[in-house]
Amino acid sequence: MSRRSSLKRRVATLAAQVALGILIATAVPVIVLRWVPPLTSSIMLQREIRARVTGERGFVLRHHWVPLRQISPDLAIAVVAAEDQKFPLHSGFDWGSIGDVISEGDERPRGASTLTQQVAKNLFLWPGRSLVRKGLEAWFTVLLETLWPKRRILEVYLNVAEFGPGVYGAGAASERFFGKPAASLDRREAALLAAVLPSPRRLRAADPSAYVERRAAWIERSVARLGGRSYLARL
Repeated sequence: MSRRSSLKRRVATLAAQVALGILIATAVPVIVLRWVPPLTSSIMLQREIRARVTGERGFVLRHHWVPLRQISPDLAIAVVAAEDQKFPLHSGFDWGSIGDVISEGDERPRGASTLTQQVAKNLFLWPGRSLVRKGLEAWFTVLLETLWPKRRILEVYLNVAEFGPGVYGAGAASERFFGKPAASLDRREAALLAAVLPSPRRLRAADPSAYVERRAAWIERSVARLGGRSYLARL
């Protein structure tokens, strides 16, 4: 065997080992979290660390896990109507919306990022638009869609999404803004919570602006067009 062939074989072996290591390192936590409720997320940890480092006064991180069966179905369908109407149908990526974004040249799109992509980002990654982060987001999205059922993806999304400054998940949001458990949210309250998702640190569900009211009304109409709660029965 020539020296060049030997070098190529060693490089190929090393590359295979690195690829296997990355696969194991990323797949294991995804597999574990299919059944174990995540007590926090990457985004929550970063938010809390930033508040401590900057000495942000009055910051309190509110979050506790609530199983999907204890979250109002009105909130589940409101979030799908607001953020990802093709959620039951796609395999992690909304290629139609991505194509529209590319053709329109929109650098800050809404609607092209699916719930699965948002779970991947919130749970494992960090904010940003670098190619490395987007590549990792795509990889974790594939893992989530492969290893988790859709109901689990929706359940985790509802527990890690930010609904207000430092308020993460349906349980903390419903108690903070409406003084009730997530199971008791009605249609309007659910639509208001879903309406603030584009900018939860600026928009308020409990004291909605005219914009939030209009967006909540649009979400309720969208829920009706999708068929209401039954739209998620296929999950």
